[in-house]
Amino acid sequence: MTVSLDDVHAARERLAAAEGIRETPVMHNETLSERVGADVWLKLEQFQKTGSFKPRGAYNRISELAEAGDAERVVAASAGNHAQGVAYAAAERGLDSLVFMPETAPQAKIDATEGYGATVELRGETFAEAMAAAQNRADDPGTAFVHAYDDPAVIAGQGTLGLELLEQVPDIDTVVVPIGGGGLVSGVATAMQAAKQDVRVVGVQAEDAATAPQSLRKGEPVENESPDTIADGIATGSLSDRTFEIIEERVDEVVTVSDTEIAAATLWLLERTKQLTEGAAAASVAPLLSETIEVEGTVVPLLCGGNIDIATLQDVLTRALVDRRQFVTLRVRIDDQPGVLGELASLIGEHDTNIRSVRHDRSEEGLPVGEADLVIRLTTPGQAAIEGIIEEIEAAGYRVRDVVPS
Repeated sequence: MTVSLDDVHAARERLAAAEGIRETPVMHNETLSERVGADVWLKLEQFQKTGSFKPRGAYNRISELAEAGDAERVVAASAGNHAQGVAYAAAERGLDSLVFMPETAPQAKIDATEGYGATVELRGETFAEAMAAAQNRADDPGTAFVHAYDDPAVIAGQGTLGLELLEQVPDIDTVVVPIGGGGLVSGVATAMQAAKQDVRVVGVQAEDAATAPQSLRKGEPVENESPDTIADGIATGSLSDRTFEIIEERVDEVVTVSDTEIAAATLWLLERTKQLTEGAAAASVAPLLSETIEVEGTVVPLLCGGNIDIATLQDVLTRALVDRRQFVTLRVRIDDQPGVLGELASLIGEHDTNIRSVRHDRSEEGLPVGEADLVIRLTTPGQAAIEGIIEEIEAAGYRVRDVVPS
């Protein structure tokens, strides 16, 4: 069963009764507009209930079940955001919920899911393993399975975001949508059929978790058994037959971006727009910043969620700062005597740079007696500061032997 525009409109009517699910804002961004030569608006879906778009689809599906009286409880599998959506929607409609997550799920998403009222069980290291456990439990009497993306009602619910967007930015030319299992992009692409103009729909996946490009080339869904990305929300490892067919029919283009580009986009959003997003959301901005896609007219990247745990955020920001050469390590050859470290610290400090750590290396093969290498890890404002530090260290009579990201 495919999903029609009428299904999306019906889902929107159903969601209108949901206390908590809200219309999320859009924000124009002049900096990104100037950079890509287009009019860029950001859809801030991280302000949705539970911090992502997922309650839209979950509420639509669970409302159908509640209206039919077919289930007392729902079960689901999720890397995190669908879990929270199911937990919230089930509580709203008076049903119990059980959610299976992979053991690698961020603790913040586990805690939030339990906070919305669900029981959480951790199974396996991948989404696929958690999915198998959930489907087994769905055979219990009075239990209904709510799929994260392979469900017409879920896809229609996600599509309400697209209808909302057409009202907020009616002259939209391109929408950029993250792809995990394909539920969001399928719903949004379906909703774009309501536009008066042709709207280009571009899907984005993390390159080491991608399945859509391979599936489109082969003509059928292709599984990625070991999806590996900092964007855990789109690390599902597969499309379904249903989402594949919709993507093939209604999505104009699918591109991939690296984790480095996702990390850079996460930092850019934080610095330039003051929006804290998870990697899956930043993936929609990454192809614009990296010029992976060419755009013109009015462009809207969907920031699909903001649920990122602190450990992941630290890793993402560290990657981005290393790539921007704000975290670097210098190896400096010195005469091993008192006062040298203090002298170098003073030189470094004059460039608004912090020393993160220092190590004396006196054991390198061939190192002359009386000499040592100082291995200094720095946090710098950028490349200009690094160049100034190196120049002053060498002018003071020391030799900078190596400069590497750290």
